[in-house]
Amino acid sequence: MDKAQTLIAANRGPISFRTAEDGSLEHRRGGGGLVSGMMSVATEVDSIWVCAALSDADRRAAAEAPGSRLDRTHDLGGMRVHMLDIPEETFSGAYTGVANSTLWFLQHLLYDTPNKPAFGSRFRRLWEDYAAYNNAFAEALVSGAAEGARVAVQDYHLALVPRILRARRPDLRIAHFSHTPWAPPEYLRMLPDRVARELLEGMLGADRLGFHSPRWADAFLRCCEELLGADVDHTRRTVEHGGRVVGVGVHALGADEEDLRGSAAEPAVAERRETLSDLVGDTKLIVRVDRTELSKNIVRGFESYRELLTLHPEWRGRVTHLAFAYPSRGDVAEYREYTETVRRLAEEINEEFATPEWTPLVLEVNDDYPRSLASFQLADVLLVNPIRDGMNLVAKEAPLLSERDAVLVLSREAGAADELGEDALLVNPFDTVETAEALDRALSMPSEERRGRRKRLAEAAVALPPRRWFQEQIRSLS
Repeated sequence: MDKAQTLIAANRGPISFRTAEDGSLEHRRGGGGLVSGMMSVATEVDSIWVCAALSDADRRAAAEAPGSRLDRTHDLGGMRVHMLDIPEETFSGAYTGVANSTLWFLQHLLYDTPNKPAFGSRFRRLWEDYAAYNNAFAEALVSGAAEGARVAVQDYHLALVPRILRARRPDLRIAHFSHTPWAPPEYLRMLPDRVARELLEGMLGADRLGFHSPRWADAFLRCCEELLGADVDHTRRTVEHGGRVVGVGVHALGADEEDLRGSAAEPAVAERRETLSDLVGDTKLIVRVDRTELSKNIVRGFESYRELLTLHPEWRGRVTHLAFAYPSRGDVAEYREYTETVRRLAEEINEEFATPEWTPLVLEVNDDYPRSLASFQLADVLLVNPIRDGMNLVAKEAPLLSERDAVLVLSREAGAADELGEDALLVNPFDTVETAEALDRALSMPSEERRGRRKRLAEAAVALPPRRWFQEQIRSLS
């Protein structure tokens, strides 16, 4: 990779800060493929990660960072991090009001359309916050980027940034990557016409756009064609609009095997594994690890497990469902309500089927990464049944760590289904009976078939690890 300056723009940074007992600031590295990919090439490029300060400790760190403007950074092993202290009201309107309560619902096709959305005057004000939020990022990038720098803008939070950069710094080479699915035009049309145009034209300010799946890339092309009247070449995946041709690529993020195995070798994982083994005894294990997001479909997953125990009573007392759900977006009312529904349903299933010797479903709603890794090692079946998902790295990570040749029951609506579908058991995420039958087949599968499927899943999971995934996108800007 050449040494041209590379800037990442993302809502979240690769680190977060907290205040220690002595009043000093401590930082913790974040997870995810983007962090792994960028960190792996940090020493090869002149890199700066621009992100928002998300906590009081982050804002203090932003104020205390040495230097000025984009030079005001924290050094993280060769990569510099610049945090933007965006006014709380603007951040809330952009992040909660638009990004997570509007755009995220649209891209995952999750609106309760008879009741929501209703785009009134309040939404117009929130959209102004979203524009201001994007402008704050663009201003930092414009003022600090070197001549000819590459800028990799991430996700739906910053959809307007590429166009702003293009207008003010035409020398920059700009990529935008969408980590979510992309809605078809008939769904995106729910947005006010002006907003839909600004969203698409904002992204088309980039030289290159990226998605995890051909399905999401093709949906975006259709939106440009039908909502903007742009000239679209579906074969080459290009959009001609405003006198420019923008390329649209597919980069299916894979698992970071080295990082994952290193984390799984930590003592904390062994401790969690022993605790889980004592908890479930000699029962077979169906495992799911998710955030408590509406798209993850935890409720229908539980209903599918209930169907399994009803339709196949021979599994009662012989299988345990471990469900580990990480709290997510508690500032959005729909998420809080959904989490409570998940809790209630777990209680109902245990009340219906539990015996003094057996707890059918173990639900934990808290963040415990070592426990998740331990559960991957112990799983006989991994259930990943999202309603819609840009990729879903859990589906790729678990087969790498599985020691029991876990069978993957996977929603056909996950981006990961493109690569893993032949060796997973694909299901319709809305059909709880079909999913229950897939769970039964997975639990009953002969060991030789399990072993072969798991091996091929692990190979597919690392086809495009984070380092190469990021390099591909940067090279596409050359």
